[in-house]
Amino acid sequence: MSSNKISLKSAADIEQLKISGKILSEILHTLSGIIEPGTRGDFLDKKAEELAQKNGAACSFRGFEGYPAHICLSRNNEIVHGIPFGKVIEAGDVVGLDIGVKYKGFFTDSAVTLVVASDDRRKKKLAATAFRCLKKTLKYCRPGYRLGDIGHTVQALAESRGYSVVKKLVGHGVGFGVHEAPLIPNYGEKGKGMRLKPGMVLAIEPMLNEGGSDVVINKKDGWTFYTADGSLSSHFEWTVVVTTGEPIVLTPLDWVTF
Repeated sequence: MSSNKISLKSAADIEQLKISGKILSEILHTLSGIIEPGTRGDFLDKKAEELAQKNGAACSFRGFEGYPAHICLSRNNEIVHGIPFGKVIEAGDVVGLDIGVKYKGFFTDSAVTLVVASDDRRKKKLAATAFRCLKKTLKYCRPGYRLGDIGHTVQALAESRGYSVVKKLVGHGVGFGVHEAPLIPNYGEKGKGMRLKPGMVLAIEPMLNEGGSDVVINKKDGWTFYTADGSLSSHFEWTVVVTTGEPIVLTPLDWVTF
């Protein structure tokens, strides 16, 4: 994790981040489109690496604080940071795909949850709610609003639909590094917390559990976070720029439908 100092991005920085975000969105879209029962995590990891390199970029997670893969692939009761190696996707899996991209020193971050080869309404409602939480935060990604407004929006919608938000894990700043200040919780109070300023670049990432909010970490791999009660989890994320006007979503998920 970086220092607590907020790094504001210039107009020139944002133009480079737009390219990074476009590359990331295309990788995430491509991988989501090829996931089906029998797809192997190793294949997806290699594919992400190839697609990034083809565009003059790199997957930014590999090697960050020792993380061993290019992507995070989390299934069912895995919340985030699932290591893809050795995994085989099955019909009915709730799959979280989280990818970061570095392009010419500019970092973006995005994630999507898929319900694989299933029309299970319960699973789709969970994922759809997490996505809705993310979209609702955009209203508050403007100067004058505070981080508490973002967190409150996620928490209020999630809890109104019977879900819990993960409190131990949070979103973060991004742009010049994989993780930057500030931390962005998925809970909070309106009007509380740091005030947003133009030039801030935020990785906002609602994490919703079907059961309780408590989490545990896999002690064997040291990375994968699970729901403590074994319930399903869903994770969405995008990178957004706070401007003097309309916020800019650098990693839109326009192709996602529920």
